[in-house]
Amino acid sequence: VNCIFSRFQIQRGKTDPTSYKSLGDCFRTIFQREGFLGFYKGIFPPILAETPKRAVKFFTFEQYKKLLGYASLPPGLAFAVAGLGSGLTEAVVVNPFEVVKVTLQTNRNAFTEQPSSFVQARQIIKTDGLGLQGLNKGLTATLGRHGVFNMVYFGFYFNVKNTLPVNKDPSLEFLRKFGIGLVSGTIASIINIPFDVAKSRIQGPQPVPGEIKYRTCLKTMATVCKEEGFLALYKGLVPKIMRLGPGGAVMLLVYEYVYAWLQDT
Repeated sequence: VNCIFSRFQIQRGKTDPTSYKSLGDCFRTIFQREGFLGFYKGIFPPILAETPKRAVKFFTFEQYKKLLGYASLPPGLAFAVAGLGSGLTEAVVVNPFEVVKVTLQTNRNAFTEQPSSFVQARQIIKTDGLGLQGLNKGLTATLGRHGVFNMVYFGFYFNVKNTLPVNKDPSLEFLRKFGIGLVSGTIASIINIPFDVAKSRIQGPQPVPGEIKYRTCLKTMATVCKEEGFLALYKGLVPKIMRLGPGGAVMLLVYEYVYAWLQDT
């Protein structure tokens, strides 16, 4: 789902002759042109980044939360600011993987004909280097995507969880936390997706070869909105919610139970 969602966002606008008309058309076209394995293009970089990404997210959230305890911030605000800090840190870690993933996904050849993730990464470094035009292209948009998501994700979850009464029944308490986590992931996805669209456009192929149209985060969002309409900033929202709504709830529950277990040992 994440791969389809990313490819649907990468499109270069209505003038792109290879653009997908809808999410269903995206599925059909990829299957017809690239085969079943085409759905898994760019899957290795996210898999490689997933463990350190989650570790960084939750570890730095705890560290920022502790630091903010010395700043005498209201608890509700502290959760949101700690989430923002963890998201910005996470973005720095994952952005190179995102650049490689998006580059692989924009290759319309069959899965077996595309280069490997390592070959693609070496090619990006050789051609454009490690900086903001190379392996760290689109870093500001990635910072916005992860920073905003985690700020809302952690801020909403812990503020609402601490407001609603705890249920003595373990099963109902599990459902209470899962429901709050589900809403947290859903709201965070809705709020941060314009940054995600901007990131995909910046890291993806430019409409005119040799000419950079999508350069900075906010300017890219303004260009997409002006040329394609406000709703274009929400391309891929449904599959994103399908992934990060329940997925976000599960991550928070695992984090809570592991954290509680560590505190007891």
